[in-house]
Amino acid sequence: MSEQQEFVGAIDCGTTSARFLVFNDVAEVIAEAQEEFPQYYPHPGWHEHEPDEIQEVVERCLEEAVRKLEAMGHAAKSIKAIGITNQRETTVAWDRETGKALCKAIVWDDSRTRGVVNTLERRLNEQGIKVHDGKHINSVDDLIALTGTPLSTYFSAVKLTWMIEHYEEVKNAHKEDRLLFGTVDSWLVYNLTGGVKSGIHIIDVTNASRTLLFDIRKLQWSAPLLEFFGFHRSILPKIVSSSEVYAEMVDGPLKGVPIAGIVGDQQAALVGNKCLEPGQAKNTYGTGAFLLWNTGEEVVKSDHGLITTVAYQPGPNSNPIYALEGSISTCGSSIKWLRDSMKLIAKASDMDKLSSSVKDTGGVYFVPAFSGLLAPYWDSSAAGLLIGLSAYTTPEHIARATLEAIAYQTKAVLEAMAQDHGADLDHLAVDGGVTNSNMAMQIQADIGGFEVIRPLMRESTALGSALLAGSAIGLFGWDVTRPETLKRVNTQGNQSFKPKISAEERAKMWAGWNRAVERSKGWEADDDSRRGRDSV
Repeated sequence: MSEQQEFVGAIDCGTTSARFLVFNDVAEVIAEAQEEFPQYYPHPGWHEHEPDEIQEVVERCLEEAVRKLEAMGHAAKSIKAIGITNQRETTVAWDRETGKALCKAIVWDDSRTRGVVNTLERRLNEQGIKVHDGKHINSVDDLIALTGTPLSTYFSAVKLTWMIEHYEEVKNAHKEDRLLFGTVDSWLVYNLTGGVKSGIHIIDVTNASRTLLFDIRKLQWSAPLLEFFGFHRSILPKIVSSSEVYAEMVDGPLKGVPIAGIVGDQQAALVGNKCLEPGQAKNTYGTGAFLLWNTGEEVVKSDHGLITTVAYQPGPNSNPIYALEGSISTCGSSIKWLRDSMKLIAKASDMDKLSSSVKDTGGVYFVPAFSGLLAPYWDSSAAGLLIGLSAYTTPEHIARATLEAIAYQTKAVLEAMAQDHGADLDHLAVDGGVTNSNMAMQIQADIGGFEVIRPLMRESTALGSALLAGSAIGLFGWDVTRPETLKRVNTQGNQSFKPKISAEERAKMWAGWNRAVERSKGWEADDDSRRGRDSV
């Protein structure tokens, strides 16, 4: 009977919605449910979530997906394990005695903490952090060497510092040893395993590596950093691997099912794309883009401003796997800009038709530096630029230049990663909304000079957590430390895009892009008279 089949589930809690997906042994999605949760923007630059609302949405998704599974003739008990993947860095503070959130969660992209970053950086430079044997951390570079991450508004310790300084409830809970801190994975696991009655307080190594409190080599909380930030150790969750049985669900349709995998969303996509060997990389093309490059058991310090992060730890007794991470701020949002602001297209899917109707951009380059340039250029004063325009230029040329811009930025980050790791890229695994465009993927292969592999089933983030959960209990024979055990996973319908242009043409196009980037740099640092103002 069908109910004798076995499945693995995945909770995927993103920035705007949560989902629960049920996979079979080859990663076909058998059942799924998705629901958005409210977003709060009380002030410019602020972005908040209500922790209870996230939890409620997750529980409804679990119930709905199981209902669909049972309607297909499968039993709820056929789900043998659950993995969890989550938006990273988003910070939750709750009360140890009541189990209730003390304030709204501060989301990863919230920028209210710029003042906190400035204060901490000044203290770091002036006082340093005593580590051991008389050694000190005296600069941001030293901090990066320890944690893999810089002082930034993104990371959780900075957000928690702001909470303690501005919310009396959090400040008092910290003072009275009632405060519990965690990222979204911690909050979900705590509640799914019993909350204030029996809930466990844990965080996996990938999420811990985004807190600015974690020693990425020792895989433990750093006492000197706790002292620097002024946090009590008692607030911290227990650090666990990305693949082990942590506890069982205590309620709902999946009561008794083990939670066996936890991993941050971008690392999950790396695992879900089966980039399990050193030198393998993935790019998730969304509003922005996130690239991760597997460096194996080696912690690689970047000379290009990339983040060093824990990719996953395949078990409590296993060595961690590390990755280099780079971000592109403007990816799919540049297509949205053409649609919503420039009215050049009616819908995103028009991009393929427009861009494929011309053989090149007619000499046009588009640098979509709407909020500066991230890795490897690192110029917050760069501005968006369309250059090479002539009377010959058409909307088709601009559409193609937009897709090329995404590919150029990806190539730039990957080249930096290759130089840092000292290895060449064989192929790029891809997922995310922009990958729906065949034209964008062919342009990426042409400009990058490497093969691009796009799976038919692109729920790579959820799949990554499912693979880690399945591996923890030996389900389907999966073992993330032995990639050959996953050879049947998500291979049906994979599409390969290979370069079709010559190396000479690629080099010429790349040189043009770099010239355009140089012209976009430093624009915002110039006098205001060079920029139009609505009020003028």
